[in-house]
Parts: sequence; structure tokens; C-alpha cells
Amino acid sequence: MEKLFQQTLSSCQGWPLKEQNRELAIIFNHADPLSVQIGQYYRQKRNIPANHVIEVIFDPSETSLSREDFKRIKQEVDALTPPDVQGYALTWTKPYRVDCMSITSAFALGFDPRHCAKGCKEIAPNPYFNSNRSQPFIDFRIRPTMAITGSSFEEAKALIDRGIASDNSHPQGTAYLMNTKDKARNVRSNFYEIIIKKLSDKIPIEVIQGNVLKDKNDVLFYFTGVTKVRELDTNRFIPGAMADHLTSFGGKLTDSGQMSSVEWLKAGATGSYGTVIEPCNFPQKFPHPGVAMYHYLQGDNLLHAYWKSVAWVGQGIFIGEPLARPFAKDDQVD
Repeated sequence: MEKLFQQTLSSCQGWPLKEQNRELAIIFNHADPLSVQIGQYYRQKRNIPANHVIEVIFDPSETSLSREDFKRIKQEVDALTPPDVQGYALTWTKPYRVDCMSITSAFALGFDPRHCAKGCKEIAPNPYFNSNRSQPFIDFRIRPTMAITGSSFEEAKALIDRGIASDNSHPQGTAYLMNTKDKARNVRSNFYEIIIKKLSDKIPIEVIQGNVLKDKNDVLFYFTGVTKVRELDTNRFIPGAMADHLTSFGGKLTDSGQMSSVEWLKAGATGSYGTVIEPCNFPQKFPHPGVAMYHYLQGDNLLHAYWKSVAWVGQGIFIGEPLARPFAKDDQVD
């Protein structure tokens, strides 16, 4: 992974201009009034074309869809998706999985048991990992997916508004990399040395020794490894901020015995990630902080940068405002 990361840092080139509002399709659940409301607001704020808004229907009270129900829904979505769409935005919190896959990975990749694991096992690779491409459906036949989540419309609206506020803002923020005392969940700290070497000239990076970050007012990236993140409400997240914690069940958005990844969004982050099925502590099943930071700083939007950072993506859910693009280049600004 380190070798690939180094190669990409030295060789990655810019991406061609694309109309941002045509790259994405919104999928909402007609049986969930909050999903409909979020979808309508997001379409308006991001100027998504009408034929890029796809309506499906299923029980919104369950945390998991069956393979059979998902197959029906996916067939409907595929039939209605315009060919220029490169990614999806889901506008619900439940369900967050499809059997043994996360719901965002299932929509992106199609349901495939190769992306699942019982116990501590390798799963199928993410073809978009650390790619220097920007049209994943054209190049890899996948559509990266992110869920715009919130327990209320106010929460989802605030998330969407943060994402929009971040666009082309080129914020002066700091990347905080936590070196925690939780040995099993601190495995990403092995990447910190190479991250500092390759990215410290692009953004201030602080490695914090310990489990707690508090009273920081410039959080743009925050990566840690603990079951629950304390003192979140003492920090200020800059619009567009990306933050997550490596633990087993952060992706169980509504019923986790650990900290749900939704808590990052409530605290002010614009994007997060967590696993919905026990992943063990394979770092490949979680965002590589350096890869995520690199692609984001290079001008990718949140959806693409986050998706490119996870090597084995099947068990993890991406949540946030997918089109947030703080570091857009001149030829990427609409």
C-alpha cells in the first residue's frame, strides 16, 4: 500500500473538467418522508437535473436490506440511471447494510459476496483505490456512493450547507492524526511517517499522542482509532472536514454499541466512514489517511477522495455531503 501511495503522489495528474451537478444521481426512499425531504433539498441546492433523481421504495425501519429486496431495487435504479452518472447520493440513514455489505458499497459495486467476510479474512479489492481517474463508471463500471444522513431534516440540511460552503474555499486547516493507546485500533499510525513526509508541505499535520483531541478550532482532517471519541464537541470542524475512527461498528449508524460515525457529522464534520460488519483491524478496510488527504487536496470532491482511500471497501459505509470540494482547481469550478 505504501509503495502505491508513493507512486501516486509522484505521478498523479490533473483531472478534466466535469459538470459537477451531472456527475451525481440522488436516490431517495419514497416510503421515508425524511429521505424525500432531504433529496428534494439536495437536488435544489446542488442543481441536480430531474432525470438524475431516482425514487425507490422499501421499509425504512430496518437496518438491513435482504439480498432479494436489494436486487429488485438495484435493477430499478440501474434502469433509471443516466449513462453520464459517476456516483450516487443516498438520502437515508436506515438501512445502512445489505446483508453482509454496506449499503453504499452495494449500490456502488452491486451485491457480491466476495466483498463480505465471516471473521478475519481478506475481501475483494476496491478497483477505485488510489486511482488517478475521475470517471469510475467509465473506467471501472462502479458508481461510488455516499449516504447523506441525519436523524432530522435540520441535521441533514446543516450537513449539506457545510458541504456547499466548503466548495473552492481552500481552507487553512490542520490534519490531526491520533496515535492512540488502543493498540488494536491504532494500526493506521504505521502510515503517519510517510504521510508527514509526503504531505506536510501541503497542509499542517499534527500527530497527537493519546486518545483525546480537544479545543482545536481548525480541524480539517481527524483520523483516530478508538471505540468512542471523547471531547468531540470541544473542537471546531472547518466546512469540508473529513473525520473517522477505526473501530468495529462505527458504520452501524443507528444501533452501534460503539460510537456511530454519525456522531462525527453531528459534531460538524462533512464526511465520515465506518464498518457495518466486524472487519477485524485490517487497515485495508478503513480509509488510508494519506490517500484520502492527498486526493482531497488535489481537488477531488469528498465522494471520490474518500472512496479512493479504502482498499477493501465492501464492509464500510461512507456518509456525508458527496460533492463537497474545498480544493477545487480553477478548471474544476463551475
